[in-house]
Amino acid sequence: MGDDSEWIKLPVDQKCEHKLWKARLSGYEEAMKIFQKIKDEKSPEWSKYLGLIKKFVTDSNAVVQLKGLEAALVYVENAHVAGKTTGEVVSGVVSKVFNQPKARAKELGMDICLMYIEIEKGEAVQDELLKGLDNKNPKIIVACIETLRKALSEFGSKIILLKPIIKVLPKLFESREKAVRDEAKLIAVEIYRWIRDALRPPLQNINSVQLKELEEEWVKLPTGAPRPTRFLRSQQELEAKLEQQQSAGGDAEGGGDDGDEVPQIDAYELLEAVEILSKLPKDFYDKIEAKKWQERKEALEAAEVLVKNPKLEAGDYADLVKALKKVVGKDTNVMLVALAAKCLTGLAVGLRKKFGQYAGHVVPTILEKFKEKKPQVVQALQEAIDAIFLTTTLQNISEDVLAVMDNKNPTIKQQTSLFIARSFRHCTASTLPKSLLKPFCAALLKHINDSALEVRDAAFEALGTALKVVGEKAVNPFLADVDKLKLDKIKECSEKVELAHGKKAGLATDKKEFKPVPGRTAASGAAGDKDVKDTSAPKPGPLKKAPAPKAGGPPKKGKPAAPGSSGSSGPKNKKGVDTKEIVEPELSIEVCEEKASAVLPPTCIQLLDSSNWKERLACMEEFQKAVELMDRTEMPCQALVRMLAKKPGWKETNFQVMQMKLHIVALIAQKGNFSRTSAQVVLDGLVDKIGDVKCGNNAKAAMTAIAEACMLPWTAEQVMSMAFSQKNPKNQSETLNWLSNAIKEFGFSGLNVKAFISNVKTALAATNPAVRTSAITLLGVMYLYVGPSLRMFFEDEKPALLSQIDAEFEKMQGQSPPTATRGISKHSTNAADEGEEGDEPDEGGNDVVDFLPRAEISDKISSELVSKIGDKNWKIRKEGLDEVASIINEAKFIQPNIGELPTALKGRLNDSNKILVQQTLTILQQLAVAMGPNIKQHVKNLGIPIITVLGDSKNNVRAAALATVNAWAEQTGMKEWLEGEDLSEELRRENPFLRQELLGWLAEKLPTLRSTPTDLILCVPHLYSCLEDRNGDVRKKAQDALPFFMMHLGYEKMAKATGKLKPTSKDQVLAMLEKAKANMPTKPAPAKATSKSTGGSAPAKFQPVSAPVEDSVSSSVEPKPDPKKAKTLGVSSKAKNAQGKKVPSKTSLKEEDDKSGPIFIVVPNGKEQRMKDEKGLKVLKWNFTTPRDEYIEQLKIQMSSCVAKWLQDEMFHSDFQHHNKALAVMVDHLESEKEGVIGCLDLILKWLTLRFFDTNTSVLMKALEYLKLLFTLLSEEEYHLAENEASSFIPYLILKVGEPKDVIRKDVRAILNRMCLVYPASKMFPFIMEGTKSKNSKQRAECLEELGCLVESYGMNVCQPTPGKALKEIAIHIGDRDNAVRNAALNTIVTVYNVHGDQVFKLIGNLSEKDMSMLEERIKRSAKRPSAAPIRQVEEKVQRTQNISSNANMLRKGPAEDMSSKLNQARSMSGHPEATQTVRREFQLDLDEIENDNSTVRCEMPELVQHKLDDIFEPVLIPEPKIRAVSPHFDDMHSNTASTINFIISQVASGDINTSIQALTQLFQIEGLAREASTGVLKDLMHGLITLMLDSRIEDLEEGQQVIRSVNLLVVKVLEKSDQTNILSALLVLLQDSLLATASSPKFSELVMKCLWRMVRLLPDNINSINLDRILLDIHIFMKVFPKEKLKQCKSEFPIRTLKTLLHTLCKLKGPKILDHLTMIDNKNESELEAHLCRMMKHSMDQTGSKSDKETEKGASRIDEKSSKAKVNDFLAEIFKKIGSKENTKEGLAELYEYKKKYSDADIEPFLKNSSQFFQNYVERGLRMIEMEREGKGHIPTSTGVSPQMEVTCVSAPTSTVSSLGNTNGEEVGPSVYLERLKILRQRCGLDNTKQDDRPPLTSLLSKPTVPPVVSSTDMLHSKLSQLRESREQHQHSDLDSKQTHSAGTMSTSPSSAANIDDLKKRLERIKSSRK
Repeated sequence: MGDDSEWIKLPVDQKCEHKLWKARLSGYEEAMKIFQKIKDEKSPEWSKYLGLIKKFVTDSNAVVQLKGLEAALVYVENAHVAGKTTGEVVSGVVSKVFNQPKARAKELGMDICLMYIEIEKGEAVQDELLKGLDNKNPKIIVACIETLRKALSEFGSKIILLKPIIKVLPKLFESREKAVRDEAKLIAVEIYRWIRDALRPPLQNINSVQLKELEEEWVKLPTGAPRPTRFLRSQQELEAKLEQQQSAGGDAEGGGDDGDEVPQIDAYELLEAVEILSKLPKDFYDKIEAKKWQERKEALEAAEVLVKNPKLEAGDYADLVKALKKVVGKDTNVMLVALAAKCLTGLAVGLRKKFGQYAGHVVPTILEKFKEKKPQVVQALQEAIDAIFLTTTLQNISEDVLAVMDNKNPTIKQQTSLFIARSFRHCTASTLPKSLLKPFCAALLKHINDSALEVRDAAFEALGTALKVVGEKAVNPFLADVDKLKLDKIKECSEKVELAHGKKAGLATDKKEFKPVPGRTAASGAAGDKDVKDTSAPKPGPLKKAPAPKAGGPPKKGKPAAPGSSGSSGPKNKKGVDTKEIVEPELSIEVCEEKASAVLPPTCIQLLDSSNWKERLACMEEFQKAVELMDRTEMPCQALVRMLAKKPGWKETNFQVMQMKLHIVALIAQKGNFSRTSAQVVLDGLVDKIGDVKCGNNAKAAMTAIAEACMLPWTAEQVMSMAFSQKNPKNQSETLNWLSNAIKEFGFSGLNVKAFISNVKTALAATNPAVRTSAITLLGVMYLYVGPSLRMFFEDEKPALLSQIDAEFEKMQGQSPPTATRGISKHSTNAADEGEEGDEPDEGGNDVVDFLPRAEISDKISSELVSKIGDKNWKIRKEGLDEVASIINEAKFIQPNIGELPTALKGRLNDSNKILVQQTLTILQQLAVAMGPNIKQHVKNLGIPIITVLGDSKNNVRAAALATVNAWAEQTGMKEWLEGEDLSEELRRENPFLRQELLGWLAEKLPTLRSTPTDLILCVPHLYSCLEDRNGDVRKKAQDALPFFMMHLGYEKMAKATGKLKPTSKDQVLAMLEKAKANMPTKPAPAKATSKSTGGSAPAKFQPVSAPVEDSVSSSVEPKPDPKKAKTLGVSSKAKNAQGKKVPSKTSLKEEDDKSGPIFIVVPNGKEQRMKDEKGLKVLKWNFTTPRDEYIEQLKIQMSSCVAKWLQDEMFHSDFQHHNKALAVMVDHLESEKEGVIGCLDLILKWLTLRFFDTNTSVLMKALEYLKLLFTLLSEEEYHLAENEASSFIPYLILKVGEPKDVIRKDVRAILNRMCLVYPASKMFPFIMEGTKSKNSKQRAECLEELGCLVESYGMNVCQPTPGKALKEIAIHIGDRDNAVRNAALNTIVTVYNVHGDQVFKLIGNLSEKDMSMLEERIKRSAKRPSAAPIRQVEEKVQRTQNISSNANMLRKGPAEDMSSKLNQARSMSGHPEATQTVRREFQLDLDEIENDNSTVRCEMPELVQHKLDDIFEPVLIPEPKIRAVSPHFDDMHSNTASTINFIISQVASGDINTSIQALTQLFQIEGLAREASTGVLKDLMHGLITLMLDSRIEDLEEGQQVIRSVNLLVVKVLEKSDQTNILSALLVLLQDSLLATASSPKFSELVMKCLWRMVRLLPDNINSINLDRILLDIHIFMKVFPKEKLKQCKSEFPIRTLKTLLHTLCKLKGPKILDHLTMIDNKNESELEAHLCRMMKHSMDQTGSKSDKETEKGASRIDEKSSKAKVNDFLAEIFKKIGSKENTKEGLAELYEYKKKYSDADIEPFLKNSSQFFQNYVERGLRMIEMEREGKGHIPTSTGVSPQMEVTCVSAPTSTVSSLGNTNGEEVGPSVYLERLKILRQRCGLDNTKQDDRPPLTSLLSKPTVPPVVSSTDMLHSKLSQLRESREQHQHSDLDSKQTHSAGTMSTSPSSAANIDDLKKRLERIKSSRK
């Protein structure tokens, strides 16, 4: 027993699999409890049981099985992963549960099945249940049927697919088992409940008794539409909503939704297609042509039986249709005609859309057969043509129908009209656009005037139906000429009409019509019409109400424009309609005189023919006034123009009178109801005057007015015929010019191209060049509208003329037709707009094409020609094709009726001779161009076979086929191609060529469409099979096309279509769908106003793509269009390229164009948002050991908004070569798209980290190459890496430092190197430190080496978190088992030792004896052989320091560039081993440091100090400055404020005073940070600094002087760099406090005032950046605390003078405006300040500027001289001012020299006394040099000093820059010059030059605060460089010398270490050359 109970201890999942049933029972029970407890549906616990659930339901023990079923049900209901088990569990339920005797088991089995359906696995469940129906066990069959029934009842027919169930129903009804039959009956009733009568046809063949029983059951069913009672998980919300509705008693509302709930199932869809072609009797075709009618009848009856099948399989029915058509058309036996018609009906009904291709052949024959009067024949024909209509569109058969409308036989006319009426009922506003309605209305209007009553009635019915379908607004323009009676009749008919969409016509059409026109405004015709219907729909009498609002108004005026109708005002619309009705009879001259005299003054009529021109002119003026005042309705236009034409009429000799006359004609035409009769009177005269120099313009204006009144087409025709019937060339050319302009103004609508072309040809042949030029211009304008097809008419012109025409066309290419601004064209624009925004994007331009004269060629397509084309001999076939080509060529434009040609050509497309196939394709291209849009009707029978040719194995044949398909699609648009099953059938063929070409074509065309027919879904299953095709190209094309299919069909439909795939395929396809979903493009927006504005007159070429410009360009349908051309409608270039597309048929087409434009899109704040998301954990943090799918998906989504789609496709492609492509593109765009790269930097770096995980080396190399360029760019741009960018990239880069390949490691190190320029080295350190913990020894070694380099380059500051911790971690690696790692660790610590000395041992802490001895040994060795350190490191260090210094420079652009070449030389120099070995390393490095030093005070002096230099150069002593340079990487991170401030705080808080001061100096060098300092902060800082300077204890320090100098410099920096408002404010408050405080030293106040004077000096430059209101407020407060009297009591006069100086300077700079800045002072009137300012203003008006200047100068420099000396002082002050200014320094020195010479006793000491030693030396030396120059001692070029007053930051080193080592006379310059230079170098580095001199008094330090005594090295270098540049320009003759020195400088350093002067000279020489 003990063994039996052992299972109790087992875990639950093992119990469930135990062989003991008790154990399993217990396991199932426990599992169920566990399942009920788990709250999270995604818990990992569920996955444990994934493989066990099938065992739960198929347990062999019945009791245990029950428990298992219960547990399984809970699992399926709650587990997220349950869906994966669907197939196996349901099949287990079917086979092992449904056969159980226990009802409970069956019930649970059903519940499990239904639960799977609920969790969206309906299709899989249904498949398993249908499989169960084939089981032999009837119990299982019954249970399966019952489950299906229950599922249908609960979930509805949307979820449960009915077609497969209905398919098996007949078989179930035949079952021997009664239980099965009964269950079948129940499910049939349930299905009927959902789809009603659609179920009848599939069940028509079951047992009649069963059918009867079913009928009885069906009758009992409730009539209401059923509703699902259970919902899928995704629909649970809907369920809740429904319950809510019901509880609120909202059943009525719910009822409204029913229509949407239940899909309307078409019975046709449920049927199986029957193949009948093979079942036709073998002798059918012979019999049907037999002479005996009985035989013909037999054949037809056999066919009739077959075609009665409700659904026929697609096939080639051409021959059968042809035979039946022949019977209908030509058979004399009317009974057989009726029989053949029935057969056609059967075919049309059974094939549906697939019959559409044959419709065009049959329709004319049937319509013409309506001449038969026998009712049964007529009825059969009617049924046939109605059935055929449903297989095609009205558009396709319109040509044929309209042709029959002109037949003389009244019965044919009547039946055709009735057919049109019936057809209209099936149309909607969108499928019956104006372009189609117009010709039908025109034809029907003829019929309403027919003599036969039945014809009239039929026409009324048709018009009434049209009115009902599209509304009055659309039809009224065509009914303008109809009288009221007839109009009422049409409206009456309209009210009786019931549209096909439902009994309640209004309501039904509403629903139907809304669908095809989504998102339309009420402005469009269809929607406008619906607005009316909507209001009427709910009322009981919708049919009568609808037209009511418009019925009352008289038709004559038309109706006013719809409120939103774009671009047409009411009156114009009226006039547009009116013109048609104004048909005026011709009036006699007497009647005209009578009418005219009624409206004109009597004198006017009398003087019309006066012989005195002045009287005639006066008469015209009267006439004009009268016309201007007349009302439109009262104006007798014809009478007035006849009066004007009265003698002298148009022969008027006086031009003034004539001009007036023409003007009046224009007025009458504009203001009156001007008829064509009136126009006829004047046009002749106008044409006669159009060439007149003086009257021509008026004539043109009159013509334009007439064109507006009588429509341009008519006017133009009249004018042209008149102009060309006379001989005057001037008139002819001007008429052509007028017409060119008129077309631009009116648009092209309605113009008769044919008539113009004959006139233009006449003009082109004219001898007068002006006429020819005008004709060519007119052709250019026409070209805009007609397109390239216009050229065809002129191909036979002379070559010279043709080239002129081509040149004109070329000019017009790429231009879009201008918007019509005048006339009726506007009205028609609207019409075009309204009708046409529906499904058909290509309706717009038909008008223009309609005007092209088309030839009828059907008579030339004889039966002989057709038989030739089909001949067995290929040569004869070729002849036939040649003939066809020549027929089409001759005709140029042809009508759509081409007889038997389509069938003949179709046969040639699969000709065995490929040359003939290509010839046929060429003919088909010609055909498309020649037939234009009408080629639509041949798409099915000729277009689809062209697609078949895409499967040809020959490349050139496929290219030709693709070009042909494109040429066709160009004309037809895509709708015709996508409708029906034809395209999907083509895709079904397993031909890899066909598939890839077809998918490529679809991928190109689909993105340009706004909408597609629903039949597109039929292609999807075949698309999926292409995704898994064996051929890689097919798979690639299928993947490319996938997003575009999804764009039109939506993800849901596409995903649903995967249901039929195998599970493995399904998962793959779904993954691709997900991928495509992310890349799914948006649909093109409806084209607005682009082509529409031209008034339905966009040329045929512009039709195919109605997408707007952006879209058609972005989807790149054309290969590389000319940029000029692409500008227009985005399509013009496409038209051009139809022929050119032959070869590049693959995606290259698509890619070429896509790739223009930026690859990175700048998204404002995109990066910031991503950082926020990552911080807020909204997205995954980029942290992984290997990248998982979710990271890649996330990156893709983030990239989609800011990376070009095509590039993203390349970046995330599965093939590494695409990654290489992407990297190459990114490298190309790096420079040009800096902004974009920086905006997407975080994403780019993340993507590159993914590439680090690739195994392909070429990608890795390319990625590293890109990174090097990227970081170089970032450092140039002074970019600073953000924290998240660094943390998501650096760790992964460091992984690669351990790569086995040397090249890669080198590259990674180089990148790490460059990164220090964009990311602080101290922050890099921890990342690299982390890398030392890797298991990869190479990585550890490289990381340790890198740490050593960091310490060597940046000092100990980089060691993070503290040097101690960092070194301890490094020291651990000394004991590593790998030799390379040990060495690297030792080298790193030795490097630290070299920088830091013995302190290293303290920092390292305890080491094992062995490790310590190794370290000591290594340190000793490095001390013995300093050059033993690897050369690479030296090189690297130089490189780093140079990079850093050049980057750190704040003014980096200038000097850094100048020095780049020097840096490279220095770099190459340090690479020479000889150099490194022959010179002592430390010394060499320091010289390098000086040579390359263009950074801020960054002298590496401590290293120098280790070598006592006394032995080299005795007189020079270099004391040891203790300043530790601020870490050099400081500058690199200066824009990252947070890290900078943290860093500075640590520096400022240093115990060493120098470090603190230096840190603060650094801080105030960064303007951005300095300006952040607030007033309070600045006040405290200045207080501290001044207190420090006054502290006597500092003087006792050894380096006290140095400290004070530094503080002095810092104060100047603070004054200059801070926010000027804040610092002024701070100083004023500080002064106020110091004056108030009794304990404060007077020196303190004095220094504060000096600072204020300093600020006063800076005011002229900064006045605009200062907030004067705040400053004046501070002064106001100061004056309140210290009124004038109180200030005067002060011991010193300085405070009051300082205040006055400040105010005076402000007044001087701002003038009277300063009084506007007192806004912050509350009570201005009490303010002493305002009064003081007013006084000053007044005073300054009286004084001259120079005087006040002088006073300021005096105040500021504290010169208190007697007034007698004022002039002299003034003059000297001016001179010193010049010396101090940058530009005039030399001039100033020269003047000073002259002055001293003139007044040798003059005292300039007071001016020099207050300036720095620096400035004094400079002046003295300058004077000395001028003296030498003047006395001719040689020419030593002086440096141009930088004004100490103007730019303190750039105070120049006052050395004279000697361009060569000798002066121009070749004299050697003595050592004194070099000593002088050394002094300056020392001064730069903050060292003291005067050992024994006392420190100058503090006052002198600040007395001239403009000249700091110490200058930063950066500044020094700047000024040095600027001097060099200037001296170079001034003394070009010294170039040669400098070149020699330069070359000397690049030589390796002297090996001699003797302490002689030569050595020093050479060094300084090198320094100097590098300065250049």
